[in-house]
Amino acid sequence: MSYTVLARKWRPRVFKELVGQMHVVKALVNSLSAERLHHAYLFAGTRGVGKTTLARILSKALNCKEGVVAEPCGKCNACIGIDEGRFVDLLEVDAASRTKVDDTRELLDNVQYRPTEGRFKIYLIDEVHMLSKHSFNALLKTLEEPPPHIKFLLATTDPQQLPATVLSRCLQFNLKRLSVKEIFDQLKKICTEESVSSDADALFAVAKSAEGSMRDALSLLDQAIAFGGGTVTLDSVSSMLGSIDVGHARSLVSGLIERDGSILMNEVARIDEQAPDYELILDDLMGLFQELAVVQLVGTSHKDEVDEELCSFASRLSPEDVQLYYQIALNGRRDLGYCRDFRSAFEMVLLRMLAFSPRISGASIDESDANNSSGKKSNSDREIKPSTELTNTKKQSTIAKPDGQAQTPKLQKENWTNLLKKLDIRGASRQLAEHCMLRKITDNQIHLILASENAHLNTDQIRSRLEAAFSQYQGKKVVVLIEISKTLEGTPAQVRSAGEDERMRSAREDIEGDPKVQEVQKEFDAILEVDSIQLNNDESVEQRR
Repeated sequence: MSYTVLARKWRPRVFKELVGQMHVVKALVNSLSAERLHHAYLFAGTRGVGKTTLARILSKALNCKEGVVAEPCGKCNACIGIDEGRFVDLLEVDAASRTKVDDTRELLDNVQYRPTEGRFKIYLIDEVHMLSKHSFNALLKTLEEPPPHIKFLLATTDPQQLPATVLSRCLQFNLKRLSVKEIFDQLKKICTEESVSSDADALFAVAKSAEGSMRDALSLLDQAIAFGGGTVTLDSVSSMLGSIDVGHARSLVSGLIERDGSILMNEVARIDEQAPDYELILDDLMGLFQELAVVQLVGTSHKDEVDEELCSFASRLSPEDVQLYYQIALNGRRDLGYCRDFRSAFEMVLLRMLAFSPRISGASIDESDANNSSGKKSNSDREIKPSTELTNTKKQSTIAKPDGQAQTPKLQKENWTNLLKKLDIRGASRQLAEHCMLRKITDNQIHLILASENAHLNTDQIRSRLEAAFSQYQGKKVVVLIEISKTLEGTPAQVRSAGEDERMRSAREDIEGDPKVQEVQKEFDAILEVDSIQLNNDESVEQRR
């Protein structure tokens, strides 16, 4: 007895058996029920998501002996013939192997003839984007105004390659990738129906490896059943896929938390015994870091059950660490193909995670060693230890005091222009600061004056960026208060503008007084276009030619 692979055996026969494409099914069922039928349908989506399956079910719905129905009977000659691939009025064409214009013309020669058995003659063209430009041109007229007994069902994995003239003549449906949960539920159902013993973790690994394709998932399940001798276990699936148990990935994260290189190297040695695919391991690590970031910044995981170990990792790692580790893993996966020894490259990725950290090492004084048996130590003799406190601001130059504190820079009215050059601000926030004058400074407040003509710059968003820059510079929270004045003189913007005007005036005088320029004017009766003179970035003068 011949064996039918799972992907063919479990191919949906009716709309309700389809998994994960309810938005397309709903539209087709409603149009069939109302008999509002289009002459051309285009199904677009990645591999294995149901494009051809939908087209065949739609063909049965159009040609069923019970009439145009949303649920074909599956028992008449038309339904059975389409399921078995022998219905004479369903012409399936692989456009990838018939790209020439002669093939298309030959196909369309029989359009004028009515169907032999069914209600409609249906042309199902798979991978339609592979047709040549001339083939599309030959198809256009028939596709726009086909005979009433003709229906076109087109399927493609790359709709961007289709001409706009073809897209405009079709009713387009975009099929989405299936979620891991949808694939997992279907695999679990199939294993139950097929009496195959399976582990939930193994089926989840298969569903994840399918990357949204149900056909790929069923092919992998077939392979896993054969590999495991009739059973599907996580160990056999991991060996088959070249992946590792999720426990190994979590052990690696645990080693990163402990910042212990020996734990990481020992875990890599255990992983290497399984001859794994290191790209998949990095994918697992990135997936784990992504889940940690979601737990840290959103507060909940996308999983139904609470993962205590994941929550523990999230509480012991800082968000900065998680983001950095994810980026290092991402770059490491990209560079993995350049290395001959994948294990060494993978080890370097882990060591890079240990070597680089968003923590900024500062200096903290160990007060426990401030005194010893011989008496007090001086400040210079105290033990300095690296600080592991996180900071999200840039290090500012500070003056050390004897008590170990830092002295913040003083803001003075006379150095307002110089201060703006030191602040990390740009765009609208810099414009706001340059159009202001410093009025006074209190403990944690900076009072500025802004002319009414520039009041549009004083928005909450721009002012908050200015406050952040001052807070970073001062090393403490600073509030910026802005007072609107009718007139204002001496702002940094006005000073800069006056300086530019002076340089421009000087430049024009220099050019007009240049002997060579005067000689050219006299020789050719030329006129100097003073408006064409511009100052370049280094404040020198150039003239447009």
